[in-house]
Amino acid sequence: MDIERFKNSPIGRLVPISGHDAYLQRDYSHHAFVPHALPDTVELTQSTYNAVARAHLALGRLDFAVRRLPQPRLLVRPVLRREAQSTSELEGTYAPLDEVLAADFIEEAHQSAELREVMNYVVAAERALTLIQTKPICLNVLCELQAILVKGTRGDLYDSGQLRQRQVFIGERELGIEQSRFVPLPHGDELAEGFGDWEKWVNAQDEIALVVKAAVGHYQFETLHPFSDGNGRLGRLVVVLQMIEAGTLTYPVLNLSPWLKARKSEYKDHLLKVSETGDYDPWVRFFSTAVEAQAEDMVQRVEELLTAREQMLSLVRSNRLRGMAIDLVEDLIGYSSITASAAATLHNVTYKAANDAIKKLVELGILVEITRASYGRIFVCPQVSSIVVRP
Repeated sequence: MDIERFKNSPIGRLVPISGHDAYLQRDYSHHAFVPHALPDTVELTQSTYNAVARAHLALGRLDFAVRRLPQPRLLVRPVLRREAQSTSELEGTYAPLDEVLAADFIEEAHQSAELREVMNYVVAAERALTLIQTKPICLNVLCELQAILVKGTRGDLYDSGQLRQRQVFIGERELGIEQSRFVPLPHGDELAEGFGDWEKWVNAQDEIALVVKAAVGHYQFETLHPFSDGNGRLGRLVVVLQMIEAGTLTYPVLNLSPWLKARKSEYKDHLLKVSETGDYDPWVRFFSTAVEAQAEDMVQRVEELLTAREQMLSLVRSNRLRGMAIDLVEDLIGYSSITASAAATLHNVTYKAANDAIKKLVELGILVEITRASYGRIFVCPQVSSIVVRP
């Protein structure tokens, strides 16, 4: 880390650190950045306030659009999986989105390590949605979620599920801490105090606009880097949790990570620049643009899904199909990939009834079999899948 870039920061300070790099098998002596507690007010330019306002309007349109769906909760399933795939790829873990959408029907023995790690995010996000119904966004909640995120992965270490117990740095391991991009504050009391300040700030009842609060809170979370692994994924999940907790979104249907993934370097540079300059304005404007773009993108997808649903239902009814066939079409927004066994369980019918309904939908071209030797018989709805997986 280039300490010259941070030595005059108005929102943090450098502290000396030393230790042993087990990977490079050598001792090191360097500096880490300790951010000050977040301010009570955030000064922004008029153009950034305008970007924040547009983001809030887009979130309102998104929430309205989703509530127009006959079963809004169905949309949560593919959206969480799309976010899981993108947020994991941002951190260097890749699994194809079509496999992520079909993962529930792929035996674990046939899942790649990458797919299992991506699905950890889905489990963590679903657990988070349950936890925030009764708890605030706090240390206990995030520790539990972090443990789920890293379970069974290379990041599942002795300090999983708790504030990190070791020094970390952001950069290439082979180059060592001195050549890293950024070195977060040391573990121990200072980290615990910093996280406690963040927790109070995020949950405070104040006049800071939600999008601003989410942006600045995300900066601080990533700068603190409170866990040994999973901070990026967890920090982006917190943004959506804040929007749900505030009542701005009824359902977790905002996919920020695909937009950020396409601008990965700019995203990281903005966060770093805040620490260097103390100026939140460019970062908040960048973040607000992301929120607006992705909210509008999801509104468009919802409209397309509604149209696709009506077209498929019309086709089914014109062919005089009833019962299970219609029920399956109603569910395709959430289950664009399905198996006969899963359909039978979802609708509490026999395997034969589900299989017969799937066969009829295949004949109409609504479903297509994508069976692979190791996966078994999986059926996909191309019309829905193309909307969900589109970049």
